[in-house]
Order: sequence, then C-alpha cells, then structure tokens
Amino acid sequence: MATSCLDNEPAVWLQALPRLHDDACKYDRGHALIVGGYPMTGAARLVARAAARVGGGLTTVAVPEVAFAIYASALESIMVHALENSGAMLQLLGGRSFSAFAIGPGAGVSEATRNNVLTLLATRKPTVLDADALTSFSESKDQLFSALHATCVLTPHEGEFARLFDVQGSRTYRALKAAAESSAIVVLKGHETIIAAPDGRSITNRNAPPTLATAGSGDVLAGIICGLLTQNMDPFLAAAAGVWMHGAAASEFGQGLIAEDLPDLLPIVLNKLLE
Repeated sequence: MATSCLDNEPAVWLQALPRLHDDACKYDRGHALIVGGYPMTGAARLVARAAARVGGGLTTVAVPEVAFAIYASALESIMVHALENSGAMLQLLGGRSFSAFAIGPGAGVSEATRNNVLTLLATRKPTVLDADALTSFSESKDQLFSALHATCVLTPHEGEFARLFDVQGSRTYRALKAAAESSAIVVLKGHETIIAAPDGRSITNRNAPPTLATAGSGDVLAGIICGLLTQNMDPFLAAAAGVWMHGAAASEFGQGLIAEDLPDLLPIVLNKLLE
C-alpha cells in the first residue's frame, strides 16, 4: 500500500467545496438523514443542525416514536420522522430520496442500532458512522466491515477505534491500516486528527483548539461531514474539509465554547472560505 501524507489546509479541498448556483433549489443541495436515539436526544440534534448549517438542502431526523415530541419541539427547519417499529427504517428509505446518512451519536449500543446501520449501508449511499454506530459492532466487526463501502466515513475517537481495530504504531499508521481493513475513510479524532483513505492517502489536521475538548463537539463534526456528503462532495475531501472547518469554527468562538455554539459559527467559516 503506497502512502502519501498532507497537512490539512483549505488548498487541499477548497476547489471541491460545494458552491451555490444562482438557480439552486433545496433539492439540488441534497437531503441528509440523521438517525436519532432516546433518551440521549441532544447528540443527534447537534448532528442535524451541523449538517443543515454546512449547506444541506433538507435534513430529516429519524427517531424512536417515544422521542418524537422531544425532537419535534426542539427542531424547526429540520424535519422529524417517527420510527414506529423495527421495519420502519426500511419503509422510510423506500419512501424518500436521501443523499447521505449519519448514525451513531445518541443512538445507543444495541441490536437496533446495528440493524439500522446495516439497513443504511445496504443503500450504498454516503454514510457517516460515529459513536454508538461503531461500538455496537465491537463484537461483530467483520459484519460491519463487510457492509462498508467506499463512500463511508468512520469518525472514532481513540476508545471507539480500539474497539474495532487491533493495530499498533503511530496514529497515522493506525488510521491507514484501519482504512485499508474497513475499506472506508477513517477519521481518527484527537488534537491532531488523521484522515485516512483505503488507497494510502492521509491528511493530518492541526488546527483544532483545546476548546473542542467538550461534550458533543464530535457529534457536530459528524454532522458537518454528513452535510458535505449530502452535497455530493468526495468523501475523503469532505472528511478533511469537515475536520478543518470544525477547528476553524471553534477558533472563531474562543473560550467558553460548548458544542451548541459550533453549528452557528459555520456560516462565518464558510463565508471566509468562499470569498
């Protein structure tokens, strides 16, 4: 496996960043589906807000029926769909046209999460897997790896990474080996985040301020990447752009940052990038 490593900066992916055209409509900008959970409802809401803020034309959150009122009362431009039974996810996918998915934050470590992940992956559409979507396969990683495809992005922190991958060495080496093993883009999160592709490409991100060490910030990152995938951005470049924009948004805020602040800072970052 030949490898190449770059430092993450806008020059790497700026030309691929989605841009609005004068005759754009919301359907041209894609439709993101976020899978929410219960009782941890905040995580998926952060994902959804980030996906919408980074430019997705439509965003839907699919949630257990028991949690519908919680999500619906907290989200305005983002649609909420209740999953009434175990087959409801398949019915939802058959009835609407989605561009990309994100699943994991707040989903719960469970068989239901595993089933939802496999249902989404079977569509072969771009998918971000984070948090519980990864940990739910800690005892059945081969089942996950066999379902993954080239437009999947895994966003583990070190603990989640260790539950799926048994590899030693530098962070770049481990991320690259994981990408090759899973046949997906791997974003190994940390102070220096590594974005690795199965073909041996890697990018190291160094713009993350320490204020990102706060609950929910990783959920926002998953949403940013999902929102870029929704607009048909290349998965490797979308992951790199998402990680950089995540750090830039945090830097715009400074001290006192909480995850809820990050989605609303994305327009500032986007406007600077696209000027």
